[in-house]
Amino acid sequence: MKILIGEFMDDAAVRFLSAEFDVHYEPALVDDTRRLHDAIETADALIVRNRTQVDTTLIACAAALKVVGRLGVGLDNIDSEACRARGIEVIVATGANAASVAEYVVTTAMMLLRGAYASSNDVAAGGWPRPRLSQGREICGKTLGLIGFGSIGRVTARLAYGVGMHVVAHDPLVTADDAAWREHNVSHRSLATLLMEADVVSLHVPLVVQTRGMLDAARIATMKHGAIIINTARGGIVDDAAVVDALRAGKLGGAALDVFEHEPLAANSALVDVPNLILTPHVAGVTLESNARVSAMIAQRVATALRAMDAR
Repeated sequence: MKILIGEFMDDAAVRFLSAEFDVHYEPALVDDTRRLHDAIETADALIVRNRTQVDTTLIACAAALKVVGRLGVGLDNIDSEACRARGIEVIVATGANAASVAEYVVTTAMMLLRGAYASSNDVAAGGWPRPRLSQGREICGKTLGLIGFGSIGRVTARLAYGVGMHVVAHDPLVTADDAAWREHNVSHRSLATLLMEADVVSLHVPLVVQTRGMLDAARIATMKHGAIIINTARGGIVDDAAVVDALRAGKLGGAALDVFEHEPLAANSALVDVPNLILTPHVAGVTLESNARVSAMIAQRVATALRAMDAR
């Protein structure tokens, strides 16, 4: 059986699959649509990250496709309904990159609250901005507001709790009497209340109709003065232009955006030279360790699914 991998995957996982299956591994294939469509014609399984668009056009080219493995958890690049209609199983790596995202959120919150880590050039050049950089804030005692309380949100809560934060969360899919709230020392909040209480707001929800534009200018206006926004979920959930306006006005104390509606950003992006803004290229969940975990999980589960199908 043939497995097509068109984005980067941990080498050990590729070797594991290659020992049993016919594997075509080409990490840059995602950037060549014509060749991708040709290569998928005879593939029984496809493994992707977030850039490959598994849409009706691609699925129509994949006559033999039985399984799609997603090296991550978001499904906004996969037409799940079209896959379901064709009987294609979609497998995600639930929980495998949660620790990496959690570390990114807590580390970035610390950096933005403290505000002292962009001074290297000044200090090296003989400057001494000590008075200005002595106004930073500690993370201990601050309130983290999680929008979304799934597997990644829960790991983030545990890490934040360990550095002395109070944690509140909003998730309409987790009922108020769910044991997870008590287990993770997290208080259930409405979205409006969370935004008013939190010193740091971190997003952990998928991009769907209900969440598009969720954190807009009106909601940002209800947040604490000096609060921080961290988006590691999906672009389009946060109104980036409203974040920029709030940062320039001093309403927000900082923001970190790891995801964007259109990736990569245009060269003349409005996010250039914005104060107290950290931008990273969709890497919150990608570390050496998480890549190995995610890749191993998907390799194992895709192999298991193909074996089961072959045995029928």
